[in-house]
Amino acid sequence: MVRTMERLGVDSDVSAPVEDRVQHVRVAAVDDHESVRLGLRAACIDAGYEFIEEAANVDDLVAALRGRECDVVVLDLSLGDGSTVTENVKKIQATGAGVLVHSIADRVASVREALAAGAAGVIPKSAATQTVMAAISTVARGEVLNNLEWASAIDADADFAKAQLGRRERDVLHLYASGLPLKMVAAQLGIAASTAREYLDRIRVKYVEVGRPAPTKVDLLRRAVEDGILPGLDPDSGDER
Repeated sequence: MVRTMERLGVDSDVSAPVEDRVQHVRVAAVDDHESVRLGLRAACIDAGYEFIEEAANVDDLVAALRGRECDVVVLDLSLGDGSTVTENVKKIQATGAGVLVHSIADRVASVREALAAGAAGVIPKSAATQTVMAAISTVARGEVLNNLEWASAIDADADFAKAQLGRRERDVLHLYASGLPLKMVAAQLGIAASTAREYLDRIRVKYVEVGRPAPTKVDLLRRAVEDGILPGLDPDSGDER
């Protein structure tokens, strides 16, 4: 998976040194525990990020932003205002920010809901500060945070529906999600580019049908990892499987 993520420019090592981070990252946080918000603020400032706002719920954050741009919102899943995970993720995305889930790792159903709603990844609250900062940098670049918590949320979800892809559709998805342009995918499979495009369109339709749309190439990478078409992370070692 490391090689695949590198081809797409995705940071597969969320524990990379802070010096490798993206500069001028604008961060906000939503958590109903003030101590957590203050800790995130201090860590972001120390990492050189611009911490622009924090709030106990999403509505208060959106109101406080007042239209200001934000790259990443670090979101706790379990808020005390009665809001749902999906609506919180969607409201944050509507501001133009990416969503990084920062929560207790054993809330698998909520994590899965957040990922399905479009969150870019999940970091447990037990993670080291440097790991959280590197994850923020990854999400700020518009990339997928592919880590053990994400894989575990998928593996533990009994209701997770895989798209029923045919052999050739799986071949197309494997090559395309690995980073190859569609013309090169067609060349490798010995088919016309228009045929490869038809397979790709069919793949996207099948994912929509099971409630897991994949409109972008990064979304298709997510689906390929989720469905085992591309290797993910080994739960025991944290390496490729």
